[in-house]
Amino acid sequence: MIPLTSDRLILPQLFKGIALFTPGGDLIYCIDPSKQGRWHLNLCATLQEILDLPEPPHFLVPCYTATIDHWLDPRTQQIRTFAEAYPAVMRHQALLNAIFGTGDIIWQSAPWQEGLCDRMVLNSYRSSFPQLWEDHDLIVRLDPFEAVPYYQEATKLQIQPNTQGYVLRLFVAGHSPGIERTLESLHDLLEQYLGQPYTLKVIDVISHPEQAEKNQVTATPTLVKVWPLPVRRIVGDLDNVDKILQMLGAKEQS
Repeated sequence: MIPLTSDRLILPQLFKGIALFTPGGDLIYCIDPSKQGRWHLNLCATLQEILDLPEPPHFLVPCYTATIDHWLDPRTQQIRTFAEAYPAVMRHQALLNAIFGTGDIIWQSAPWQEGLCDRMVLNSYRSSFPQLWEDHDLIVRLDPFEAVPYYQEATKLQIQPNTQGYVLRLFVAGHSPGIERTLESLHDLLEQYLGQPYTLKVIDVISHPEQAEKNQVTATPTLVKVWPLPVRRIVGDLDNVDKILQMLGAKEQS
């Protein structure tokens, strides 16, 4: 782990930041210098993709959000900061200050909105979205211009910055010794050549045909690189190391 220090954190002087937490403590956020976008839907969609949720978790908004605005006071020409977090995420102030470079400021508590933020209603989603109640030590920054998330594993006050991770899915049909060998070879290749965090999920299209349809998989085995963008796939020949490395954008070590 590498502590997040001010010389590593390069932020625009004026920006709007939006952070979305999961009940388990994972975080996805966006820094928007144009201050034009509302990124809540984008953050929810990215969480859906990363954690393989059945749908975007819109029910987390606004209850698990925090917003910050660095703005220029036209009267004094001084940069001012307004930072507000909902009660469910106030315990993450140190992390919010780290990602937004705001030192030790105290965040204002946004009013808890019963109806929108009813605890019993939110807890009713737990059985359908169990991943959201797990802590994956995940911090993701969604770039508003490139829309490419940067994966960072973190503890409370330590972040490994600018570490790009991989989200991969392997679609297979049933279980057989051949599939086991393919999976072993793929794991060995990823461990040897990537040198970066990755998540590989194996999906049996016989048991989960809806996943094959959702991901437009018509033959197996199919390896899909979900992130980093662009999405790419290899169908069939997973013994071709060069082809897989080319898809991943990784270079073979000499």
